[in-house]
Amino acid sequence: MAILKAFKGLRPPTAIAKDLASRPYDVLNSAEAREEAKGNDYSLLHIIKPEIDLPVEMDEHDEAVYQQARINFDKFKANKWLVQDEKNKLYVYAQTMDGRTQYGIVGCAGVEDYLNGIIKKHELTRKDKEEDRMKHVRITNANMEPVFFTYPAVKEIDEIVENIVKNQKAEYDFTADDGFGHHFWVINDDATIARITELFATKVPFTYVADGHHRTAAAALVGNEKKKNNPNHNGTEEYNFFLAVHFPDNQLKIIDYNRVVKDLNGLSTAELVEKLKADFDVKEEGSEIYKPGKLHEFSMYLDGKWYSMTAKQGTYNDADPIGVLDVTILSNLVLDKILGIKDLRTDKRIDFVGGIRGLGELKRRVDNGEMKVAFALYAVSMKQLIDIADTGNIMPPKTTWFEPKLRSGIVVHELV
Repeated sequence: MAILKAFKGLRPPTAIAKDLASRPYDVLNSAEAREEAKGNDYSLLHIIKPEIDLPVEMDEHDEAVYQQARINFDKFKANKWLVQDEKNKLYVYAQTMDGRTQYGIVGCAGVEDYLNGIIKKHELTRKDKEEDRMKHVRITNANMEPVFFTYPAVKEIDEIVENIVKNQKAEYDFTADDGFGHHFWVINDDATIARITELFATKVPFTYVADGHHRTAAAALVGNEKKKNNPNHNGTEEYNFFLAVHFPDNQLKIIDYNRVVKDLNGLSTAELVEKLKADFDVKEEGSEIYKPGKLHEFSMYLDGKWYSMTAKQGTYNDADPIGVLDVTILSNLVLDKILGIKDLRTDKRIDFVGGIRGLGELKRRVDNGEMKVAFALYAVSMKQLIDIADTGNIMPPKTTWFEPKLRSGIVVHELV
């Protein structure tokens, strides 16, 4: 069963919460971070993207960058821009997008749960990205940013959260510049904290990494390092736990993650369409954006026209948790078989576009000549994600896109 631990969160004063809370480190590059934090000393980007306070030419992985993160973190605490709660607490963090709100429990997950498979993952991680975040955790001695977890919904937990939201004033309640709402409640009642913790320990057999695989791995691996290096380790130290927001699976929605390709592998438009007909029912849909409406249906944008593509029976295996995925079907039958793209991770001819940008972004990138063809997919379901994690499988690259992203800095977890 899953560990959920209350902790003494480091949080901003209400008056500066909106200015301090930032987008996650991995959704914007250094130049974008410099621009976003310009004129805002409070922005957590000064800690999670600390290269913005150093010369532009400095490599973002230079040792001085990580040291700057520690300097800036100490400054934030000294200035009381981040203030620690006096006792262990849990929190509720809600996000609103397009009129829909999802509510998560903020608490610490267990390093041991990650190491023994109670926390399940569905993506591979890259060692260089793990090591980058591990250095950041080691030097700041904190989880500056939460990871995004999901768990099988538990009715009583939902009811507790609903009661808190209905009867307690939010500590933070703001709309970020991107239009997404962020709402945060502090759970002060010890009995409520104990009950939520008990429900996780008795009713939640597994939790699942929805978004933030590299941060999860880094936090767990650093915690395990600290355990091995502490001869007096007893299991209660803060480094045994890391910061996560846990959302029930019935509240989350995965957004489509689409593909654009630079060339047709030597084929003409007519030849590509003809080859597609071997495995798909292909229909021209005209110049208006066409969005897939069901599993195993795709749309393609090519030479100013949209096409629907429905995979034919027998070209996929619905009994296989990987084979049933539309990303697998597209990769096998189109990207590999026809366009010659063998490795989605390394091939420079392909790029990926999160569905939050809309299918108009696919059209734009083809129309401006940057790309030759675009493919839109029907979004993966939460059931598919959990089935893959439960069977120990790994999703193909760039399969899931969760939105809105968690804001970083609303609460921080120190490892001391």
